[in-house]
Amino acid sequence: MKRIKLIVIICFIALPCTIIPLACSKSFLNQTNTFGISPDAAASKPQQVISLVNAIYDTYQNSDLLKKCIWYRANFGTHDFFNWGADVFWNNYQIAPIFVGLITFWNQSYIGIARANSAFAVITKAETDGVIDHELASRLRGEAFFLRGMTYYYLAASFGGVPLETDTSGALNLGLRPRDSRDSVFMQVVSDMQQAETLLLSKTQLSAVDLGRATKGAAYAYDGAARMWLKDYEGALAAFNNPEFNNYHLLPNFADVHEYNHQNNDESIFEVQFYLKPGDPQDWGGSWQPPGAELGWIDSFSWPNEITQQGYDYGNPALWNSYQEGDKRKYLTIVGPGDSLQSPGIIAKWGGVKGYPPVVAGFAAGNPTYTADNGKIINTVGTKTRPWYGDDKQRTGYVCAKKWRDPNLTGNYNSPSDNTAHIFGDQNQILMRYAEVLLSRAECKIRTGDVPGGLADLKLVRDRAWGGTAPAIMKDSANYDGTAGQPITDPLQMVLSEYRHELTGEYSTFFDICRAGTDVAVEFINKINGAKEGNYNPVPNPAPGPTHDGQIHGLYNTAITANWTLLPIPQGAIALNPNLTQNPGY
Repeated sequence: MKRIKLIVIICFIALPCTIIPLACSKSFLNQTNTFGISPDAAASKPQQVISLVNAIYDTYQNSDLLKKCIWYRANFGTHDFFNWGADVFWNNYQIAPIFVGLITFWNQSYIGIARANSAFAVITKAETDGVIDHELASRLRGEAFFLRGMTYYYLAASFGGVPLETDTSGALNLGLRPRDSRDSVFMQVVSDMQQAETLLLSKTQLSAVDLGRATKGAAYAYDGAARMWLKDYEGALAAFNNPEFNNYHLLPNFADVHEYNHQNNDESIFEVQFYLKPGDPQDWGGSWQPPGAELGWIDSFSWPNEITQQGYDYGNPALWNSYQEGDKRKYLTIVGPGDSLQSPGIIAKWGGVKGYPPVVAGFAAGNPTYTADNGKIINTVGTKTRPWYGDDKQRTGYVCAKKWRDPNLTGNYNSPSDNTAHIFGDQNQILMRYAEVLLSRAECKIRTGDVPGGLADLKLVRDRAWGGTAPAIMKDSANYDGTAGQPITDPLQMVLSEYRHELTGEYSTFFDICRAGTDVAVEFINKINGAKEGNYNPVPNPAPGPTHDGQIHGLYNTAITANWTLLPIPQGAIALNPNLTQNPGY
């Protein structure tokens, strides 16, 4: 169920904001651009004050920021997934400072921070003048603090230290601050979240029309996460133990967590909202571009090339092999040759793979790509004798099932419903959910000496993964090379394994693993991938199975180094601010 959708354009003039009146409902579609509005004017009407804060949310309603920046880093960094297309350098960590995604990440983040900074004075003036009441002013301040803090969280997790821009006075800012330390940035995140915790509404207090806004629970979740980067595990544990989390629960069925018809569910703590306007096209001529940007290409770009003519990211067979026997998360996370889709929504709409337009047409034409091994129409992601490697055979044959949940999408192929391509969709993007809080809390308990308590939290997540009771012994079914996995007995390694198997394909795995320590992350990531130092080229899949053919199909085993756990500072940012220094190794 979707209520609030937050779409506003911003431009920096006297007040660094362009306001578009936006109600707490779908009436935001009736946009009025008041470019260059002054702070006094912005504070003169309740709706303009609300719109100013809504504009901060719009920072994240951006496919390039979410997919090519945060998602890429969270998943390519672990090598659970790889890139196909123009950005293959992610596959061997050869990310150049000139990569356009980096400057998007940097610029979009600082635009959002500037929006947040500009909001505080306007909110105060509007409250002082009686334009808005204290209750609304407090909530809006809380949202601004939360969104600024969350943005700094992803900046620091990705780049390390970045310039801290926290001046809310409206004074002229030339953008020439040097980088603050990484710890200083995470301390700012903690400070912002502490402010937000006192001001935001609880999930239970949030009205239905405000669904999608930040809540106290979201603030406590990022507060705890930031403290873990600072190694303040006691403080993080206090945040994760806050009674606010009694309002969130694991969904009984893991399949429902990412389903299209379960958005904003009981497990979701914060997710970016997207919205398809009735009658709006979902092809390249639709409303995906600014100032709207209500749609994203985030999900369809993950589907197989054989289904969408795209397939710009794909999975690592080592991840597929690693899921412990009986773990229901496996095929809801990554699917490969001979695997059927398990998304209830996809099955209901299309009957699985067999219903998609290219499959129906291809099978009718006798195309073996769309023919099962028994001669019937294919209903799996490739077959074990004919894996789906893409049109150039340069993908592994495995894809992200977590991003194959929107039944309305068809990729570049026309949908039977309106004879147009449905590339862009309105699937919300979950940045934080309760399962991650439980796993983070487990790590904090283990690090503070409460190993039984930590293992109990792990068990909550693992039991749900098995739909009942998880095996007492944790282990990977197989290693990257197909050899049998061994029991995992070290509690911290158990947590790292669960971060990977619960959260991969989302927006946090690499960050959570690096948060445990650079050396720990490097060792863990290289071990699960059988990584080799200095090997930058793709290799044949070493594990027995349908893609073990001795050929090259987009699988990389490049070893990550300590330097590569940070992204390079974008060259464009350094060109504008000579006080910025580059990260080591770039």
